[in-house]
Amino acid sequence: MSTREAVSPAVPAAAPGTAPGRPSRPPGGGPFGRGPMGGMGMPAEKAMTFKPSARRLLARLTPERAKVAAVIGLAVLSVGFAVAGPKLLGRATDIIFAGVLGRQLPPGITAEQAAQAARATGHGNVASLLLGSGVVPGQGIDFGALATVLLWAIALYVAASVFSWLQGYLLNDVVQRTVLRLRADVEDKLHRLPLRYFDRQPRGELLSRVTNDIDNVSQTLQQTMSQLLTSLLTVIGVLALMFVISPLLALIALVSIPLSVIVTTRIAKRSQKLFVAQWANTGALNAHIEESFTGHELVTVFGRQREVGEQFERKNEDLFRASFGAQFVSGLIMPSMMFIGNLNYVIIAVVGGLRVATGSLSLGDVQAFIQYSRQFTQPLTQVASIANLLQSGVASAERVFDLLDADEQTPESEAPQQPVERRGRVEFEHASFRYEPGTPLIDDLSLVAEPGQTIAIVGPTGAGKTTLVNLIMRFYELDAGRITLDGLDITTMRRDQLRSQVGMVLQDTWLFGGTIRDNLRYGRPDATDAEIKAAAEATFVDRFVRSLPDGYETVIDEESSNLSSGQKQLITIARAFLVDPSLLILDEATSSVDTRTELLIQHAMAALRSNRTSFVIAHRLSTIRDADLILVMEGGRIVEQGTHAELLERAGAYYQLYNAQFTSAAAESDELAAGTG
Repeated sequence: MSTREAVSPAVPAAAPGTAPGRPSRPPGGGPFGRGPMGGMGMPAEKAMTFKPSARRLLARLTPERAKVAAVIGLAVLSVGFAVAGPKLLGRATDIIFAGVLGRQLPPGITAEQAAQAARATGHGNVASLLLGSGVVPGQGIDFGALATVLLWAIALYVAASVFSWLQGYLLNDVVQRTVLRLRADVEDKLHRLPLRYFDRQPRGELLSRVTNDIDNVSQTLQQTMSQLLTSLLTVIGVLALMFVISPLLALIALVSIPLSVIVTTRIAKRSQKLFVAQWANTGALNAHIEESFTGHELVTVFGRQREVGEQFERKNEDLFRASFGAQFVSGLIMPSMMFIGNLNYVIIAVVGGLRVATGSLSLGDVQAFIQYSRQFTQPLTQVASIANLLQSGVASAERVFDLLDADEQTPESEAPQQPVERRGRVEFEHASFRYEPGTPLIDDLSLVAEPGQTIAIVGPTGAGKTTLVNLIMRFYELDAGRITLDGLDITTMRRDQLRSQVGMVLQDTWLFGGTIRDNLRYGRPDATDAEIKAAAEATFVDRFVRSLPDGYETVIDEESSNLSSGQKQLITIARAFLVDPSLLILDEATSSVDTRTELLIQHAMAALRSNRTSFVIAHRLSTIRDADLILVMEGGRIVEQGTHAELLERAGAYYQLYNAQFTSAAAESDELAAGTG
């Protein structure tokens, strides 16, 4: 048997495809899983100030810096062991290859003698292969050495997996604790924001920042920190071993980096605008859905379901087009990177095969290098995908930071004061306020509400009635002048102390999911059952609660659909009375109850007004005839004030409002009666 015949069968037997090696890690568990495609399903809006926002987001990891350092250390160990694996497996391939070749050669000669024989027959490449493979003529596969190498490889991969699991566990703890603090900070911030901020923010947009954007930040930190760290370490480790094995092949592999950067950059620039449009359309659709479902009854009453549905279809179509375009364009990154990687793989395989044929490299080294080339392109592909996801997360973080940076309420007084005696005397002293700088609303307003008085505020829509009571509650701050409560400027009091003395009932009822008892006790958690029942009896809540199967333990659902509008309003009134405030603010509080119940509530309020100042905003003038003082407002100014009888005698603005409500209504009733007759 010639040397050529002995060598030839061994070459296909040791081809890279049959050599043992580490299976490549799957790209992820689906479009939203971890791996190269992990970020492709997420919306990505480019942050307007990427670097400052990214630094600020990373700064929020500072409390977990010890764990972050441990995560980095574990990642280094995990990647280091994993990267060393192919080199060991290449050694195993060399042992197998040398054994197969050695068995084909006659024993008793040296590898040099076999090489000389090959050169003598004109096979110089075969001679180089024999000298570069560590062949021992006549000796087969050294299974002891092979087993040792394979056991070391298994140990390396097991250690890499254990360290990777520990890294993932710690990283998950770091991310979730960071997001926990972020949510807590947002919650605290919402309580410190002035009412003006909420007036200017669409509810759907604000909810999106508090929920969707924070969730996006969480997912981004979870995926990018793990993948980015692992990918960068893998690139460094693999590149180092590639240069150790063959500097020439390593330089060939590096050609893929600038190509990858150019392709990724070009595609990302085109997709960024589409992703911005996707975010904008998502916010618009969320706002439309929130608005239409909140006002579902009104939409149904006016028969506008078709128009609402058409608006939804338009916004949904806009979101579809933007999302499709963004995902399609950004989705080109992965196949482009795979094409570059495969092209690089082919070049490395060809050049590596030639190097093996000349004896410059062993077959095991080429096999290891091919595995490293795969491991080298995979993290590059992951980094390309992560860049897109990272921009999405930083953009969401920027939106959350905008909320956290919003102007807060005027700081509390450093030395807060509290009235010595709670009487409920309110005085406006030359108060001025405007929502917009160039649009005056309340200008140089002065009035006094004595303890126990009922002050009714009437006037056309937009006259400033509700604004007046909002200023008392410090929902807004005055531009000039001051408001005093029992002689103290309300700005010198803590807001919680001020509002604890005020009972407020709005036209729009608000009840939370829970029992009726819990809702009544909301403003005063320490109230006893006897006190709750007394307040309920005084406001005629007890009358309908006793007719319910579970009484005060009746559970109110989130939409309060198991109660009528009047019953809900009665509960809110009882809730305010239970607080036992020195000041009552009723903003159309009886608008949702029937006439008989309204009369009963008025009698109850008359008894409860003792030693309390009451501000009553009313559109139905019949409800405020017995008020001690009626303020008629127009354009933020008090144009008239007095009792019901006094204002009618003056025949001014109040007289006109009164006639508009009652005289015209009576005339219409007469005309209707005449027509019927």
